[in-house]
Amino acid sequence: MSTPTDRRSRKRLATRQAISDVATQLFMERGFDAVTVDEIAAAADVGRMTVFNHFPRKEDMFYDRDEEGREILRATLRQRDPRVAPVETLRLLAHRLVTGRNPVVEFSARSGAFVATAAGSETLRARARAIRDELADVVRVALAESVGRRPEDPDAELAASLLLATWSVAFLQAHRTFRATREAAAANAAFLAIIDQGTAGLQAALAGTPYAEAAAP
Repeated sequence: MSTPTDRRSRKRLATRQAISDVATQLFMERGFDAVTVDEIAAAADVGRMTVFNHFPRKEDMFYDRDEEGREILRATLRQRDPRVAPVETLRLLAHRLVTGRNPVVEFSARSGAFVATAAGSETLRARARAIRDELADVVRVALAESVGRRPEDPDAELAASLLLATWSVAFLQAHRTFRATREAAAANAAFLAIIDQGTAGLQAALAGTPYAEAAAP
């Protein structure tokens, strides 16, 4: 019974990815607001309801890696080495993502077009703000759980806010660097430099808390 189930799961994921890929390409070519769901369905060769079964909102097709990013953060903190503080763990995560060329931290002509498309639509900008707020909650809860504190811990809230600010500035600067140099290596270096600088500030702001200090061996 497991094989058919796996096959169905793979087919569903493939369909979801195909819809997202087609939609994103159309959005980048024509602008988010100019593309209809019916046009996406036709281009992906699926029915309109199939699109909505996979993506309740049109903008979800554009931000389809949102949940992937959240799960990376959750898993990193869940699997953290207790000898490494949570803040340092997330700094090391940034370096691993860049070294592994994870698409979450891609700085290229295509990712630049993605950013430009988002900037050109108020709907996408609004969804990006909502995602940022939701992600702050995800990081706050994951940080608190990683050190055995309650989700509403104010130190966790401060840490999450500072982390989101650091990563946001790092992404923006990396994209600016790529636009200026057309070199992924330079953009990666800019991204990691701000991550490292921001982490140093986080460690100072959270000194004396388990978020900045590893557990004693």
